Amino acid sequence: MDVLDAVTASVVFRLSVALGVGALIGLERERSGSAGFFAGSRTFPLVALLGGLLNGFFPELLPVGFAALAVIVGVAYAGKVAFEDDIGSTTAVAALLVFVYGAMATGSENGTVLAVVLGIFTTSVLAAKPWMHSFAEGIDDRELTDILKFLLVAPAVFLLVPNRELDALYGLNPRFVWLMVVLVSGISLGAYLLRKYLGAERGIALSGVLGGMASSTATSVSLSGRARREESLMGLYAFAISLASMAMFPRVLIEVAVVSPSILIDVAVPVGAMTVVGTVLAFVVLRGRDKEAIQIQASNPFRIRTAVVFGVIFAVVLVVSREGARAFGESGVYATAFVSGLADADAIAISLSRLAESGEIPVGTATLGVVIGVVSNTLVKFGIAAVVGGRELGKKVGFVLVTTSAVGIAVAVVV
Repeated sequence: MDVLDAVTASVVFRLSVALGVGALIGLERERSGSAGFFAGSRTFPLVALLGGLLNGFFPELLPVGFAALAVIVGVAYAGKVAFEDDIGSTTAVAALLVFVYGAMATGSENGTVLAVVLGIFTTSVLAAKPWMHSFAEGIDDRELTDILKFLLVAPAVFLLVPNRELDALYGLNPRFVWLMVVLVSGISLGAYLLRKYLGAERGIALSGVLGGMASSTATSVSLSGRARREESLMGLYAFAISLASMAMFPRVLIEVAVVSPSILIDVAVPVGAMTVVGTVLAFVVLRGRDKEAIQIQASNPFRIRTAVVFGVIFAVVLVVSREGARAFGESGVYATAFVSGLADADAIAISLSRLAESGEIPVGTATLGVVIGVVSNTLVKFGIAAVVGGRELGKKVGFVLVTTSAVGIAVAVVV
């Protein structure tokens, strides 16, 4: 009896999910005034329920049900075109998708989760109609060409380069390096679009934070290259690069918390101090910018040259990091932390946290090692800004990052 109750509860839950997804999309269609002849806040949940019931209890009739719905949708669409002179097919397609989502919801646990995710995504796309139309109208031929170039070149090279370590490249994996190149290009394009449609001040700052959460090094390279080409926006780019570096610190704390909760507080004190000081100094740099600079038009967002430069820098640092770790050995915690941090602060943070959790190294040693790795990685951003972005950008970014690094080391040593 308990098993039967559990099965019944599972079926009811999945059908409820199907209804919920249908209702969500139906409400959006009703609110937007796009419900048309047949599909609104009542019809969409029923369509989702139909798909869920057929797949859950009569799976052999699922194709028949979908075909019948397609006919009904086709007739309704034809009537809409004939009587309203409106050829928009979004609601018709959404109705067919809702049927599929309903069927997915009763198909399996993964299907239920995916139905919810896709339902939310579909609703978001439908609700974003005004913004998407404005976005499409604002893109000129040159910008469209740049975006298509990015979408074509990135996957093409990714498929062509080998996915293995090559002795000729000192053990580097070309596909992994190219992934970093693609990331730089994507950040550059994303920063451009954010700036274009949110305004320079909000767009560049947001791209710094979001890019820093993914890869602060890649973001620094991308934004430094743009800063050299748009000198009047130097202060704004310095602010964004500084924020990208600050975004790395919370990520490191999350990794430490997962691997070794016992040393989290020890690490959080110096890293937290770095976050606060760095953020404050970044806003100091922002206050000194030329406010009229935000009126300047943006340039070509796709810069393959800047991306390739990053690929070379990243590859060299990766090789130096690996060879340095081998030379110093595991006993040279601090030296290894500094060298490893040049390429990646996450790896050294996780490694030292694990060693401290297992008792192989003291907590204090692990804490200072993590901070050294973070500081090393932070100083790399300063170097990137100075080399790629120029002397003036280097001064502004260095003011933030060098001061932040000194605070981190000082606090870690004292604690």
